[in-house]
Amino acid sequence: MQGSANLNVMTKAARKAGRSLLKDFQEVENLQVSRKGPGDFVSRADHKAEEIVREDLMGARPNYGWLGEESGEAPGADPTRRWIVDPLDGTTNFLHGMPHWAVSIALEHKGEIVSAVIHDPVKDETFVAEKGAGAWIDGRVRLRVSGRTALTDCVFGTGVPFASSKYLPAMLRDLGRLMPACSGVRRWGSAALDLAYVAAGRFDGFWERDLSAWDIAAGMLIVREAGGIVEPIREGQSLMEDGHILAASGAIFEPFAEVIRTRD
Repeated sequence: MQGSANLNVMTKAARKAGRSLLKDFQEVENLQVSRKGPGDFVSRADHKAEEIVREDLMGARPNYGWLGEESGEAPGADPTRRWIVDPLDGTTNFLHGMPHWAVSIALEHKGEIVSAVIHDPVKDETFVAEKGAGAWIDGRVRLRVSGRTALTDCVFGTGVPFASSKYLPAMLRDLGRLMPACSGVRRWGSAALDLAYVAAGRFDGFWERDLSAWDIAAGMLIVREAGGIVEPIREGQSLMEDGHILAASGAIFEPFAEVIRTRD
């Protein structure tokens, strides 16, 4: 894949941050960790990774706006473009020594995601997409969503909210309806990688509620460019603002969505 200048900058920044994270991951027990909220940890490694990404992206495009998980939002001189960054998606996995986490970077133009990178440093996989140019892994292999047509053959990814979340009852209802109808459900702890896996056909679909823009911005585009469908769980919701997301291959999106959207 011959990516744009912006995509090349994004990919280099994600891989650079990934190398830094890998070094800290090898010494995870020595990290100084503070707690932001229930089950939501932040580490020095997280902040350092975002600083690396921000330095590279803003150095290349200083007029663009910025939205980062750790540093928040900053408007740019160019109001039409914004970087959306999660420097470490899967922080809890990282801090527990589980090798499933990623760097996620998206570029938004006039409210639409136009370029995306999700980099998995541990497995050395980089998922990329640009609007209208398809989705790729490591710049060489074209990504395609699963071709399975029966829910009974499908495996889905999701995120289970913490006990204090108001969305826990809805998730338990979802699981009660979907699990008897499919081949399996996985909760792996990184929404960015879950969406990348939908694009790669590893998962047949993914759903979760109450995610942040930086969790899903890159993955949304990668799934769509791989031939998948991404919609809010409820009609009228905003994916980026509400964070309630359904993603799947076109072949099983409707029956999958019907299960998740059914109200008791």
